[in-house]
Order: sequence, then structure tokens, then C-alpha cells
Amino acid sequence: MDYNQLNGLSLAYLGDAVFELTIREYLLNKGYTKVNVLNKRCVEYTSGKNQALFIYFLINDKILTDDEIQVYKRGRNSHINSVRKNIDIETYLSATGFEALIGYLYLSNKERLNEIINIILKWKEDKDSERN
Repeated sequence: MDYNQLNGLSLAYLGDAVFELTIREYLLNKGYTKVNVLNKRCVEYTSGKNQALFIYFLINDKILTDDEIQVYKRGRNSHINSVRKNIDIETYLSATGFEALIGYLYLSNKERLNEIINIILKWKEDKDSERN
């Protein structure tokens, strides 16, 4: 499979699953065991709103390479046929771009994927501790 030829939505399809599984494993490793708590905490990472925040952080802090930004844009600029009711189109498209980036890195460079996810997890933990 040539991952460079996959369209943005195909990459996002894979990236959604990869990110969700990664976050579920992360939460279990953090010691969460009750399913309702796991689901609530998981949404704090995997919602479209939060995925959009993650990608804005990665871009604004210049963490992504030019190639990674191009993959994000490929996902963000995909032609979407439907949008969820609880999210605006710009946020949804940014989240789709984030998922496309995750899917691309999963196929092309798992070491970089892990680096990006660890940066996101640390950033989120720091933001959460600032609120508390």
C-alpha cells in the first residue's frame, strides 16, 4: 500500500482508530478501570473539539514538519458529506486533518507517531493541571 496515495479521508479513517486505541491504552495504564470513567476520559482526548485543539497546538508551536502539515491539510480539505450536529464544520475538518496525520504517521513512521502522541499527552496533562 502506498500511503502517499491514500486520500485524506482514508488516512483519517485509520487515524481515528489508531488514536482511539492509543488513548484507551494510555488511560488503562494510568489506572482507570471503570468503563464509564474510561469513556468519559477518552472523549476528553478523542472528541473533534479536542483533536482540533491538538492540531492547532502542534502547528502553532511548530512541532510538525512541512510534510506533516501537508498531510493534515490533505485531511482537512477532504470533501465531507456529513457533519455531526454537535460540532461546527471548521472544527470537524481540523479534527479530520488531525486524524489523517495520525493515520499517515501510523503507516509511515511509528516512531514519529509515538513522539507526536507523547507531546500531545504531556500538553494535555499540563493544561489539565493548570485548571486544577
